[in-house]
Amino acid sequence: MKLTAELTRGFFRENPVFVLLLGLCPTLAVTTGLKNALGMGLAATFVLIASNLMISIFKKLIPKEIRIPVYIIIIAAFVTVVKLLMAAYMPVLKEALGIFLPLIVVNCIILGRAEAFASKNAPLASMVDGLGMGLGFTLALSLIGIVREVLGSWQLLGIPVADGLEPYALSVFIIAPGGFLTLGLLLALFNHLANCKAEKAKLAEKAAKAKPAEPAAPATPAPAAE
Repeated sequence: MKLTAELTRGFFRENPVFVLLLGLCPTLAVTTGLKNALGMGLAATFVLIASNLMISIFKKLIPKEIRIPVYIIIIAAFVTVVKLLMAAYMPVLKEALGIFLPLIVVNCIILGRAEAFASKNAPLASMVDGLGMGLGFTLALSLIGIVREVLGSWQLLGIPVADGLEPYALSVFIIAPGGFLTLGLLLALFNHLANCKAEKAKLAEKAAKAKPAEPAAPATPAPAAE
């Protein structure tokens, strides 16, 4: 049950983008389309899982005074693996992500999970935490990428979603201002849903407190002494 909670924490309650507001630089830069968003999200997820695992395994051997530089070296090693694999098998995606692929090394989400979770927990729990946060990051990027690609070109992964509307595409969503606009609107929606959930929880708590207690059963009279 605890591992399930760790896995799902990054989806909504502690979503890296919509709740913690981390990793906003690549979030705004690469989400012009769903393909780029998925590529960045999955790359970051792999690095999160692998770096969390290694840091959790060797946490007792890493001196506290130099732990941050060591974490960065470990993260950089896995980012290099991702970069080389993309260069070999997905060169177009690598070019599209550009400088933001190697900048995963200093992504606040990855370094933050290493310091806040992996350095204090067991390897399995650290891997699950990395998977949950990575998937939450990927979902956030994908949602932003879908909105921007559809509204900016009326296409999704290159497939038209509204025939005849291409000339009326809102091209502002493909450029930088569209990224800020989309992120702001989705943040407002996310906060609204969170507030509605909190209000429902408060109302349920008040209803439970206001519920009258059931009357106690009448006491059974003691038998008369003979």
